[in-house]
This record gives sequence, C-alpha cells and structure tokens, in this order.
Amino acid sequence: MKGITEKVPYFKSINVGAVWLSPIFLSPQNDFGYDISDYKEIDPIYGTMEDFERMRDEFHKHGIKILLDFVPNHTSDEHEWFQKSIKKVEPFTDYYVWKDPVFDQNGTKTPPSNWLGVFNSGSAWEWNDERQQYYLHQFQVKQPDLNYRSPSVREEIKNTLLYWLGRGVDGFRFDAVNYLFEREDLADEPKSNKIGYLDTDYDSLSHTSTLDQPETYSIVRSWRQMLDSYRTREKKTKFMMVECYSPFDKTMMYYGNQSAPGAHFPFNFLFINTFDQQSDAAKVHNLIKSWINSMPTGMWPNWVVSKTISIFIWTVQLLSVENRFGVQLGNHDNSRVATRSNPMLVDGLHMIQHLLPGTSVTYYGDELGLIDTNVRWDQTVDPAGLNVGPYRFLKFSRDPVRTPFPWDSSYNAGFSNSSNLWLPLNSDYWQKNIAEESKYKSNLRSYRQLARLRRSLTFVKGDLHLYTLSKWVFGFSRSFYDHPTYFIVVNLGSEIEIVNLLKFRATLPVTLKIKVSSINSGYVTGNLVNSENVLLRPKAALVLTTSRINEDTFTNS
Repeated sequence: MKGITEKVPYFKSINVGAVWLSPIFLSPQNDFGYDISDYKEIDPIYGTMEDFERMRDEFHKHGIKILLDFVPNHTSDEHEWFQKSIKKVEPFTDYYVWKDPVFDQNGTKTPPSNWLGVFNSGSAWEWNDERQQYYLHQFQVKQPDLNYRSPSVREEIKNTLLYWLGRGVDGFRFDAVNYLFEREDLADEPKSNKIGYLDTDYDSLSHTSTLDQPETYSIVRSWRQMLDSYRTREKKTKFMMVECYSPFDKTMMYYGNQSAPGAHFPFNFLFINTFDQQSDAAKVHNLIKSWINSMPTGMWPNWVVSKTISIFIWTVQLLSVENRFGVQLGNHDNSRVATRSNPMLVDGLHMIQHLLPGTSVTYYGDELGLIDTNVRWDQTVDPAGLNVGPYRFLKFSRDPVRTPFPWDSSYNAGFSNSSNLWLPLNSDYWQKNIAEESKYKSNLRSYRQLARLRRSLTFVKGDLHLYTLSKWVFGFSRSFYDHPTYFIVVNLGSEIEIVNLLKFRATLPVTLKIKVSSINSGYVTGNLVNSENVLLRPKAALVLTTSRINEDTFTNS
C-alpha cells in the first residue's frame, strides 16, 4: 500500500476516477487474498491500517475514489468463524453450509450431491472428521462457503461493510455473488456436455443448483439498500458493482429495478467471453446493442472487454450516474486483451471502451498494451493451475496476466528491488513500461488522450449511434446539441479498408479532423481526412471530429 500511495500521481495522470484493489484483508494467501481469515484486518504483507488510511487520503486528495474487492461467498478455513463452526460453538454452528453424508448400497460414505469445485478438480464437498459432516467449498478446499440462510451471517457481512464504509471507502466490488445461495434440496447438477473437460472439471456440469438462485438477488438488493441509506445519512454516494459470470438474462437481474435496485451494475463480460480475433463488425455492433436493449429501464450499463506480492489495480472512469453502460476489456481471471485480440488492435478497443457511454474499467497494464507473460510450470503459483497438474496448467492458470507492473526499464522494471519476484516479469518490460511509453506515440499516450476526451460533454451526455461500416469495420458516433460530433472507426480485420462515412451519416461535413489515432494508423492528431474516403490500415482505428481545426486541439501528452 505504501508503493501504491507513491504512485497516485500516475493514476491522476491517466484521468482515473477510482481505483479498485483486490482483497487486502488478513489472509493465509492460499488464493491471493480471496481466502479471508479476518474481514476487518489488513494483511501485513500489504501494510498496516495506518498505511491504508494514508493511501485512502492520498487518493481522495487527488479526487480519486477507492473501492475494495469484497469476498462475500466464502472465507478461509482459518477464519475464527469456521474454526468455531467445526466445534458447533454458538452462534457459529450454522455459519457455513454443513451437510450429512449419503451412504451408498455398500454403506460407503459419499458427498451429499455431485456438485464440483471451481478450482480443485473434484467434489465441492469436503469431509470434516471433527464435526462428522461435509462442508461446501465451491472454490478451494480451504475456502468454505458461508451459509446465507443464517440471519447471523447476513448481519455479520452487513456489519463488515459498514465497518469499511466508516473507514472512508467509496464502495465495493462484490466477488462471485452468483455463488451465494444453493438449492436447499441439494439437487444434483446435469452434465454440460462441453468438449475438452474431464468429469471432475467444474465446467463438465451445468450449474443449475449452485448459481444465480432467487435468494441471491434479494441479498444484492439488501446491500444496495444499505449503501443508499448510508449515502442519505452521510451525504456521500457509495458504489457497488458485482461479478457474476452468468447467462445474459440472469446477469441483467442483478440490476434489480427502479423500485428495488440491485447493483449499480453487474460486470458485462461479453467482450471477454465472446470477442476474439474472428469477431467482425456486426458481432461487435450486436454485443453493444444487446446490452443496451436488455438493460432494465433507468439502470446504469457496464461492459467487460480484460517473493514480492502484487496488488491488482483496476482504473475506473466514473461518470455521472445516468442511463449508461460501460466496457471492461480485461481482468485478473482472463488472458490480456492484447493477447486475446491483437496488440495492434488495443488502441481501437480502448476507443470503444472509453467513448461508449458509461463506466470504463481498465485492468492494470492494459493501458500499456501488455501481453500475457510466459509462466513456466515451476513458476506457477495460481491454485487454478496447480490443481490440474503440469500437463494442463496452461489451460487454467491465471498467472500470465498477474505479473509485476512495469514502471520503467530498470532492475525488475522498477517494481521491486527483491532478487525473487512472486511471478516473472514479461520479457518485453524493457520497452513496454510507463517511462518508455511516455516518450513516444504509444498505447499509453492514446489511452491518456481517450481518458481526457471521455470527460467532455459529448461523451458524458451525448447520443449514441452504432454502425456496421463494412464486414470488418465497426463505427459509432457521439453527438450532443451544439458540441462537436465524434465519429469512431475501428478496423477489426486484416486488410486495408476504405469507408465512406457520409453513406451512413449524411449530415457529417466533407472534412473531418483526427482527434486520436491508433499507433498503427499512419495518422497524427490534427490531420484532416475526407469523410467519403477514410483509409484504415489493418487493426487501425481513428477518433474523428467535426470541431474546427484550431479548436480544442489535443497534445500528444
């Protein structure tokens, strides 16, 4: 946290509105902080409560909000609650999901259902000799699931949230909320029939009994009600976003409705789950339109496009809370956007991410166009990879996207002076770092331009129109009364394209000015182009504007 505090000016320089930290709570670190042993204590590897307060104050001094990653579904098995629950010490007896065994025809003890764990490649039930029951762990064995049917658990979690609100945090990202409740009858889950998975792999089942249960939505609405009550009392808006890799219709339900709102937004993972190197303009057009059309009335949309300890930081551009959506291109659970798509397409995807209406969420390092790091089996630390062994770890490990952030080309990229980093640096750190990319036309410079531009009224309040300009060229425009109109064009394909924008929007002037250009476009800021003859190199992208040549000119800083 001291290191993050030192770097607050960098976040300010890229126009960050808020930072989201992955869990900083006391933890045995079996899953990098997502196994919490005390929700109200800071883990010493990150710092002290005083360090947290200094970091919070420094962010607030620069006008940046701070959001905590909250893990409500499970704790560490080293948490006091779990240790007392094993011993049936009241009121902790039912704090976790405990069930008796089922005995087969031979009298052999078996788990109460066929449910599988996300990480452990096997049953989601673990036998406890002392209590003589199974406990549920939808993730690792050392991460027992809390029992939200217990009023005491719900009250404990509410009090924990209030504790951190009292510490001055501005909101929360709720981890894995769709796992909170399970069917009480413990019904077995059917086969998914997905290709490439073993019967013990989590994805071999369709999770009809363990995900997105009706009670989960009620809990989310109760948390929102608590945050809104706190806002009314303290005169400060408190923000909540939820993670749920759920079917589209079930994801939408996490918004709630106008009379009973849920999360400010659930993450929209369409750009992560369905966008790849084969995606054409029509697919991107439909991804965006589907969220807009399906979102409940009056809600705020969002999209997701991405031994030294690293804390993952997401930079969030927070705009006024209107009827908006947002795009997140990457996160800590998926391959980096530059690897999933193409390094030359990063600027174009950032144009989509930043200039659509709504919240833009950036996973640390994506602003530099970082690619996945090669992490060998002997360097692997992610339990999702370790649990499946050396022959399949690359399919499951998330380590390649969690490597140290490159600040400069010095020893260990300026991240640490330790001789042993928790994960290896990317081999291109000597050129893909903050210091180097600040010197020339780069992904970072484009990112900075876009982060500044998105704060103009046209992008905060303007209309949105989507266009499929050709099979591979996607475009959209933003306009707001007498403010400049902007037209964004992105070539997703592998060929040179020439598009006629007047064919799609006849009111555009014949000449447009380039506001932001991708690193591979061949254009620079201020160049003029003919609206009827816009040439785009493969994977190139442009932000064009109707503003006068000498008006509101951008520098390349």
